[in-house]
This record gives sequence, C-alpha cells and structure tokens, in this order.
Amino acid sequence: MRVRRLILVLAATLMPLSSQAGAAARAIPASMPQIQLTFAPVVKRIAPAVVNVYARSVVQAPMNPLFSDPLFAQLFGNPQMRQRLQQSLGSGVIVRADGVILTNNHVVQGGTDIVVALSDKREFKAKVLLADPRTDLAVLKIDTKGEQLATVPFADSDKIQVGDLVLAVGDPFGVGQTVTMGIVSALARTQVSASDYQFFIQTDAAINPGNSGGALVTTDGRLAGINTSILSRTGGSIGIGFAIPANLARRVLEGALGGGVKLAWIGADGQQVTADIARSLGIPVPNGVLLRSVYPGGPAANAGLKTGDVIFSIDGQPVNDMQSLNYRIATHKAGDVVKVHAHLGKQAADIALTLALPPENPPREVQTIGGRNPLTGARVENLSPAVATELQMPPLSKGVAIVSVTVGTPSGGYGFQPGDIVRGVNGAAIGRVGDLQRAVSGTNHWDLIIDRGGQRLTLSVDG
Repeated sequence: MRVRRLILVLAATLMPLSSQAGAAARAIPASMPQIQLTFAPVVKRIAPAVVNVYARSVVQAPMNPLFSDPLFAQLFGNPQMRQRLQQSLGSGVIVRADGVILTNNHVVQGGTDIVVALSDKREFKAKVLLADPRTDLAVLKIDTKGEQLATVPFADSDKIQVGDLVLAVGDPFGVGQTVTMGIVSALARTQVSASDYQFFIQTDAAINPGNSGGALVTTDGRLAGINTSILSRTGGSIGIGFAIPANLARRVLEGALGGGVKLAWIGADGQQVTADIARSLGIPVPNGVLLRSVYPGGPAANAGLKTGDVIFSIDGQPVNDMQSLNYRIATHKAGDVVKVHAHLGKQAADIALTLALPPENPPREVQTIGGRNPLTGARVENLSPAVATELQMPPLSKGVAIVSVTVGTPSGGYGFQPGDIVRGVNGAAIGRVGDLQRAVSGTNHWDLIIDRGGQRLTLSVDG
C-alpha cells in the first residue's frame, strides 16, 4: 500500500508540471509582434534572385496531325513537314551577382533560344555555360552590363534535417512568382529517376510544373536545393516534391566556371545490402553498399577494397545504395581524400581513399558506321569508365556503345537505341570500334548480340 500511495503522490505532483510544460509548448501568442511573425523579410530578400527561364526551339511536325502516328507515315510515305515553335517554361536561381544562374538541365534541353525574365519583368537572352544531364543541372549566364543582381547564398545541404521549415520559390504553371512553405519530409531519396546522381531532398512545400529549376530555401534565406521534380498522378502537387541538394549544385557551378564538370570516381560498382546479405555477412543491420566489382588500379582498389566488401559511410555520411554513394563522391573533387567506413572481410575498418577521375581506357574512339549493314548510320564509341560516365551508363561497362542513330538509315530502321552495347557479331566478341567495323564488313549475313540495360537482345539480318 505504501508503494501505491507513493506512486499516486508522485503522479499528483508531476501532473501540474507536465501540464505546465504542455502549456508552454503550445502557448497562445501573448503580444502583437508574436502574432505577426512572418517569412516576408526572407522572401523580400530572395525573391529578386529567382527568375523565369524560357527555352524556345523549332521542331519539325507533320502538316497533317494524322501523320504523327508512325503507322500512317509507314502506309502513305513521308508526310509534308512544317516548322513549329516549341517553348518550355521553368525557373532559375541567380547565384552570382554578375548574372550566373542555376536551373535544371531538362528546362533548357533542346532549346536554341534561352530567355531569362527577372522578377522586375526585364528579359535577357541567356548563354548556356553548362548543361549536364547526369545531374539534371544547367548553368546560364546573362549579360547584366555591369549591374550587380540579387543572389541566393548556398546553404550546407548536409546540415539540413527532416522537419526543417523550407520555402519553395518559382513560377508554377506560368502564373507568376509564387512562394510556398513546407518542411523537409525526407533526405537521401535515391529512387526518383530524375538524374544519374539520385540523392534528393523531399519536401511537402507545393512544387508544380514551372517550378523546376527554382529555389528551395531555408528560413534564413539560403539555397538548400534546386527544385527538380514531383511525384504526382495528376500533374499537380500532392505534397511530394524533390530538390537537388545545394552541395551538388555548388559542385556543378564550380565546374561550369572552371572548365567543365569532372565528377570524381570511386572505381567500384555495388548494390544495396539486403536483410539476407547482411545475415550472410554477419552484419547486424542491413545497411551499406555491397561491392560487386572493383576496377583494377582505381581508387577503391588502391585503398584495399575488394569485391564482397561493404561500404557503410563516406566522411561519416551513411550510404545505402549506389546512388547515394555516387552522390557523396560527386560532391568531392579528384584528388580529395575521403574517410570510408567499411566492412572488410569479417571486421569493420576506417580507410582513407583518394578519389580520381574515371580513366579513358581503352582510349576514346568515335566512328560512324558506314557501308551496307544493319548498323549503317550509327555513331559508336569505345566504352571506358570515362565514356560510360558521360553516357550515363554503369561505370564499369565494357564493349562498344551506340551513341546515336540516324533516321532513314538501317541503324534507325532496325530499332537500335543510344545506350545499346554491341557485344558480338557473327560469333565474334566486340571489344573496340575496330572490332565492330571489321565484323560488319564483307558479309551478307549478320547475327548481332546487343546489351540493352542489362538485357541480352539478338538480331539476325540477311542482306
């Protein structure tokens, strides 16, 4: 009984304290200044640094819309074509006072005439300094005639936390500059398929078409990320938006202003550690990246990493798939030394790893296939880690890649696609461009083996 009575007394004593704590946490505003708390000063400062980006291009379209269907074109021949002006709309962020602007690559891709409209409605023609499909980022420059423009300073996106308040600024649906507020819903989203270096800040701040390339900013007015994409079944915001972190955007900006983006390379490929893999390796929690292949003489190999090892973190930042690992490496430069926490064999260890650029081995060679064969008109290139990275292919891919095909040639007619890898012709293995040229020449029959996204395709043609 005494024990029970003591518990009751303690409960009675603590209840007023907990009630007071709850009241303090949910206090009613006690003064007019508290009621009038607002983000307006932050918005006023950053709004002039968020711009509209218009990308105009001229495309060929059939004069009769029926001929947009390939079946009609096949039955009735090539239709008469007309030129049509196509325009895409997005947003951008001024990051340097002399008129350097960050936006998304998909906003300007294919555009021949890029126009930037400032918040005060002035318009400038923009020059594309860099358009990088791997990161889905682009860097533009406008001529301000010496005028210094408002900018948004960079935040350290690694310090942003789930639950932080953020503002999204852009031009959704072309209605005019709009500010929305939300929180950081998640970090390190890597299965969004918006870029090759998938590692996104997720937010519930409303992002809609036209917001792409705009600013996701912290409540102190710093650039947390570049708004890039949304998850939606309707085309409008449902509260799931994604932004490229500022640390990667800053790395791309530095590259654009310094001779091109040369992203560092770890020299390995891997997969997410599943529960079964963790159990087989004796890892208590299924975290990390299991290395499936390590490039001989690459940074990972030089640091002592081998196939079967598991990388848990880079400089203390956890990595759980190749996208997050690639992102952590891409925010560094070649020559930087990073601290890798890994599972080597049966024990954990910290190792220093010096990053490098992906090598061009075999040497770069580009040719357009001629003659009379199924690949006529295809532009092909030797695959090396450097070329594979540029072509957004797995970095350890080998063989000869099809870079482009030409409409109206056999390569276009047989359905070859950029990114296909030619593995074999008539039983001969294809390792380099010269092998391919010899294999398709001097014969009237071709048995081709093609690798498309990891799938093996075969094609047999008689000529």
